[in-house]
Amino acid sequence: MALEIAEITTILKEHHLLKQIVNNVKGDHQKITGVTYDSRRADTNDLFFCKGNFKPAYLEYAQTQGATVYIAEQQYDSVAKMCGIIVSDVSKAMALISAAYYDYPQNESFIIAFTGTKGKTTSAYYAHNILKETTGDKTALFSTIDRIVGPKPEQQFKSDLTTPESLNLFHDMREAVDSGMHTLVMEVSSQAYLRNRVYGLHYDVGVFLNISPDHIGRNEHPNFANYLHCKLQLLVNSDICVINAETDHLEEIYQAARATTDPEKIYLYKQAGNETQVEVPVDFTFHNDRDDLQVNEIEVSSHTEKANALQINGRYMLSMPGSYNQSNATAALITVGVAGVTYKEAHNLLSKVKVPGRMESIQSQKHGVIYVDYAHNYASMNALLSFLRSQYPKGRMIVVVGSPGDKGISRRKGFGKALTSYADVAILTADDPGFENPADIITEIDSYIDHQKVHVEKIVDRYDAIKRAITISQPEDVVILAAKGEDPYQKVKGVDTPWPTDSVVAKKVLKGLA
Repeated sequence: MALEIAEITTILKEHHLLKQIVNNVKGDHQKITGVTYDSRRADTNDLFFCKGNFKPAYLEYAQTQGATVYIAEQQYDSVAKMCGIIVSDVSKAMALISAAYYDYPQNESFIIAFTGTKGKTTSAYYAHNILKETTGDKTALFSTIDRIVGPKPEQQFKSDLTTPESLNLFHDMREAVDSGMHTLVMEVSSQAYLRNRVYGLHYDVGVFLNISPDHIGRNEHPNFANYLHCKLQLLVNSDICVINAETDHLEEIYQAARATTDPEKIYLYKQAGNETQVEVPVDFTFHNDRDDLQVNEIEVSSHTEKANALQINGRYMLSMPGSYNQSNATAALITVGVAGVTYKEAHNLLSKVKVPGRMESIQSQKHGVIYVDYAHNYASMNALLSFLRSQYPKGRMIVVVGSPGDKGISRRKGFGKALTSYADVAILTADDPGFENPADIITEIDSYIDHQKVHVEKIVDRYDAIKRAITISQPEDVVILAAKGEDPYQKVKGVDTPWPTDSVVAKKVLKGLA
């Protein structure tokens, strides 16, 4: 793969990003044969993007490694022998040039994208597992937990971001296409739009699951309006839109979809009997037949001609309990229906779907049932605790939770609210504290908890916190280890510090207690 300077500048001009070119001594036909934003990976004839936590020393090192061109928002005289392409926004430029360098892999794949404050991962897993079976293992997955870019074991690995940096995104999309994956299911976070990781990317199907305040803070979205705006970009950039009609801000969401999408290509769904904020034509409803820890069943019904055409009506058994998973499953079923999968092919597949770190249960004889779940904001925590309270009305609910540092500041108040509503005991601990003092984060969460309703303990060390929760639990209690799921690390002062996962720690503690 290679690009000429002329091709690069033409793309940048088309998007009004190019400001000037400096030191273009080799002319417009000079070729770059690699792209990177990591100076440690730079090689001969590479193009280097000066982005993120950039220092001029990184560019200078990239030059010593053989890089010959850089793209930046300002000129750097210390690399006078390198051709400099100066742009108004380097993140947007990287997304566009990465797509071109990898020869637009999105044009060779059917892309289903999910966004929402909660439910993205579960919905993506539902859709991916159905399509994996019905396409003969030709469906890739880019999720918060896993990335699958091919059928080989080495092409399946843990994700570092919900939506990767644009250069990595298009690299992985190209690998997936070249490996025969003609369908892609992916999660798209609000941060992906805020940081322009998916700038210029278009989707065949875009799904809007829900929205509630999250990711608002000093290093993230400045306010809720910006958060919602970034979420809406998924619908603006999708050929077909699927929307949860029960979400907050439905009117704004629906109008955003209609701005660029024919109403005949917009599908809305909701739970049967539930009201919506505004009058909208609902295409699908799902009926909750039974929802407990043993059985989770839904009946999906279509109500419009375009919905009937997808042929997904029928009864489905789900592998994971909770009404929120019924909504996620319905969204996934509509997307695979758009992709051509009918009820006949999909009806028995949802019961087999397992999402790592989602509602994982560990049974014990003397210390109740332990659940490990990724619930990491108010919406997901409230839904999880509400459901488990309905299933365990007699025992105590003991919750271990923390909140990340440097981001998601609004989650701390949300955790306090959810814990006050449902928990009997809250053990506050560390969770990816970053550059903040975890004790300060714990104190802030604690300030939002009603101590008349909840007994609170503060244990910074997460291992000790989990051990304490399990040790004090009785056979009828339920212990929830929230927010980290299957994460194998703790982010501490910029370092991914190995963590054995909450599940492994819980099992080790139980073994010790036995």
